[in-house]
Amino acid sequence: MTTHQATINHLNDLAPLFDGYRQFYKQSSDIEGAKGFLNERLQKNDSIIFIAYIDEKPVGFMQLYHLFSSVSMRPMYLLNDLYVHADNRGKGIGEALINEAKKTAIANQQKGIAIQTAYDNPAQDLYQRLGFEKDTDLHFFWTNT
Repeated sequence: MTTHQATINHLNDLAPLFDGYRQFYKQSSDIEGAKGFLNERLQKNDSIIFIAYIDEKPVGFMQLYHLFSSVSMRPMYLLNDLYVHADNRGKGIGEALINEAKKTAIANQQKGIAIQTAYDNPAQDLYQRLGFEKDTDLHFFWTNT
C-alpha cells in the first residue's frame, strides 16, 4: 500500500472514493458533483487530501480542512473525511491515512487534529487507538435552510 498527497492528477481516482464516502452518509451518488467539489478544493488549496493505493488501485482517501483556535491562537486541522472502500477495510489503510495526517500536522506546526464523524461510526475505535480523545463538550450546529 502507498499513500500520496493528492493533486489534480488524482481527481479521477478520488471522485469514486469520495462518492462512496458520501453514499456511506446516506447521500445520493453524484460522481460529477464529487469531481467538481474535489477539483475546487484542490485548485484553491483549501484542503489537504491523501489517497491510498494497493497495487495502483485507489482504495481510500482522507481530507483535512484548515481551522484556527482563537484561544490558543494556533492553526489546526479538521479531519472531516476518511474513507476506505469496503473491499479493503481491515488492512491498515485508515491507520496509514491518519498517520499521514499526524505527520502533516507536525510538519506544519498545527495545534492538533479534530475529527468530525457520525456518533455511530465504527471508526471511532480506530481514532481512539491512534491517540485521539473523545471530546465530551457539547457541540451545536445551525443549518441554513
